[in-house]
Amino acid sequence: MSQRAAPVIGDAGPVTEQDHVQVNRAHWDGQADGWVASGERSWAESNPTWGMWEIPESELGLLPADMTGLHTIELGCGTGYVSAWLARRGADVVGLDNSARQLATAQRLSARHELRLPLLHGDAERLPFRDGCFDLAVSEYGAAIWCDPYTWIPEAHRVLRPGGELLFLGTGTLAMVCSPLDGSVPVTRRLERDYFGLHRLDWTAAVDDPGGVEFNLPISDWIGLFRRTGFEILDFRELQAPAGGPEVRYFASAEWSSRFPSEQVWHLRRH
Repeated sequence: MSQRAAPVIGDAGPVTEQDHVQVNRAHWDGQADGWVASGERSWAESNPTWGMWEIPESELGLLPADMTGLHTIELGCGTGYVSAWLARRGADVVGLDNSARQLATAQRLSARHELRLPLLHGDAERLPFRDGCFDLAVSEYGAAIWCDPYTWIPEAHRVLRPGGELLFLGTGTLAMVCSPLDGSVPVTRRLERDYFGLHRLDWTAAVDDPGGVEFNLPISDWIGLFRRTGFEILDFRELQAPAGGPEVRYFASAEWSSRFPSEQVWHLRRH
């Protein structure tokens, strides 16, 4: 990835939000206090860990060790801990999130750790940047699941320079297919919903832990979207929980996630 001039915020014009953007904003503003403690822990980590099963970066190797001079954006930064990891490796980072209250936590932790980060309140489906600003875009459970991929993937492509890379981690497609229709948890060993046509998952009336609106796609649809948008696939990983057991995190048990992929990672490069 190249090191070039800093990104410039462009004239994005008036914003017309889709209903899921507003629903998710309200959801995460309401949930923000519950994520302060985990954000504090993640900011303090010397060896970053990824995803719901906290798999060490030293094991996954998702990030370059030296990111000096790389212009990077985190799409859906939440409390900002991934942005902090990137900045500590030398990257120039912008964090963007749909929730103002999550960004308030990120701002406070940024000051506490003396790591000042530009933090923007906005939607990853409509980024306020000119074309070709960034070398790398990253999302861990931000835009990766809360934004419509048919909108945010082209937007990520637009703001990346030729040769720029997109790295995102989110819920595994199989986990969504095995998620009960009523939103109860944990996921089961049954096919609960259709695989073909998988796209929008509305959890606002879920039996357990009502939430916002998520998105996922069949693997072939992800690949087709990347190809049409102008990305090549550098890597695809389906993550395995480090040990099986009864513990349930969010939507899946460790036992299920040691046998089936509850999370997946895509690593792409813009043509």
